Amino acid sequence: MKQTHEYRRDEHRVHLIIYHLIWCPRRRKPVLIGPVASRCREVIEGKCAEKGWDVLALAIQPDHIHLFVRVWPSDSAAEVVKECKGITSFHLRKEFPHLLKLPSTWTRAYFASTAGNVSQETIQRYIEAQTGR
Repeated sequence: MKQTHEYRRDEHRVHLIIYHLIWCPRRRKPVLIGPVASRCREVIEGKCAEKGWDVLALAIQPDHIHLFVRVWPSDSAAEVVKECKGITSFHLRKEFPHLLKLPSTWTRAYFASTAGNVSQETIQRYIEAQTGR
C-alpha cells in the first residue's frame, strides 16, 4: 500500500483528501474469507488504481471491509464506495456462485469519515489491528 501523506498539487489545486470507508455484506454474513477475500482485495485495488486513488490501507474481515484511501477533490466518498461495491459485487457473484444465495452482495449502508495528517496514522493503526498484522 502507498504511504502518501503530503499535499498533492496540480494546475489549480492543492489537496489532501483521505477517506476511511467501511461497508458490510448483506445480512452481515461472514462471506469474505479465503479466495473470496483475496479476489475482493484484488478487485478493490484494481478499481482504485484505475481511478487514480491511492489505497493506504485495506482490511477485509469476514463480515466487513475497511478501506483507507486517498482520492482526488472531485471524488466523493459516496462515489468511491459505489465504485468499489459495484465492481466487487459483479466479479464476486460471477466467480463464486454461493454468493448468489444473498439477495445482493452488499448492504446499502456504509460508514465514511475524512482523515487529515493528524488522524490518518491512528486510522491506519486501527485498520492494521483489524488484520492482526
